[in-house]
Amino acid sequence: MRRELGKLNKVNLREYWAHEALDFTQWLALEQNIQLLSDEIGISLINVRPEEAIGRYNVDLVAMDEDSERKVIIENQLEYTDHKHLGQIITYASGYNASIIIWIVKEVREEHQKAMEWLNNNTSTDLSFFLIRMELWQIGDSPFAPKFHIIVEPNDWAKALQESATTPKELTDTKLSQLDFWKQFIDFAKSRNTSLRIGRKARAQHWYNISFGTSEAHIALTVSTRDNVIASSIYISRSPELFEKFQMNKEAIEQGLGFDLEWQELEGRLASRITIGRHADLSNEDEWETYFSWLLEKAEKMAKQFSKYY
Repeated sequence: MRRELGKLNKVNLREYWAHEALDFTQWLALEQNIQLLSDEIGISLINVRPEEAIGRYNVDLVAMDEDSERKVIIENQLEYTDHKHLGQIITYASGYNASIIIWIVKEVREEHQKAMEWLNNNTSTDLSFFLIRMELWQIGDSPFAPKFHIIVEPNDWAKALQESATTPKELTDTKLSQLDFWKQFIDFAKSRNTSLRIGRKARAQHWYNISFGTSEAHIALTVSTRDNVIASSIYISRSPELFEKFQMNKEAIEQGLGFDLEWQELEGRLASRITIGRHADLSNEDEWETYFSWLLEKAEKMAKQFSKYY
């Protein structure tokens, strides 16, 4: 017998966030909520600070992209987009020297959507503009569920091609191969209904990071065309205490995984890395699916085991 399906109902944002700055901005600044945004846009947002002063103005949120260390601004508007806020995000971006600009709104007017698309298509490859519609949904009497709906985002492939025009050919070929590898890996992982949080966009770089429930560590998948190696690692950026805690449970972790790991504290830094790697010829695209399967399997197991001990 079939069970009855519920009906999704869209909720007015003001029913939950009465005040934009006091309610919504403070809600978004919380780690678990900024993680939702990070997963949706594919950028790991860290060092989030609300109401940061930029000259005579206050930007709603500033942050950093963990992967590239680029500066990020987030402007919130729980109303329709307008010219005033469009001007504000450009002013704030220039004042903060931000490379990633995120505008979160209640509804989007067509002229502002076109303006954000134009900015993505006609500015430096260092700049990325996101226009996001904030939504709240409910099924019956269930708690409200937030949803970030991306309206405008940068075209990573187009940006990479623009960048290649000013990059030496050998580097360009390598970067574009990395971008293609991660794009295909993301599609592969999603087709396997992975339990991992595959939300981050592919980039032309040798690593792809995946969050797994703690802000102090993440899974780093890497490819090295120079050494012909792929690897899955737990990367801990600034917490020797967490590394020590994992190390105390080394035997149980490796037993649960079914394979040994390389445990490494990075010299002169607070960071540490726990890794398994294997040989891989990235120039042979016929073998890529084999590499995707290996990376996904190792990452899923590591996420499951290490999450027991943080």
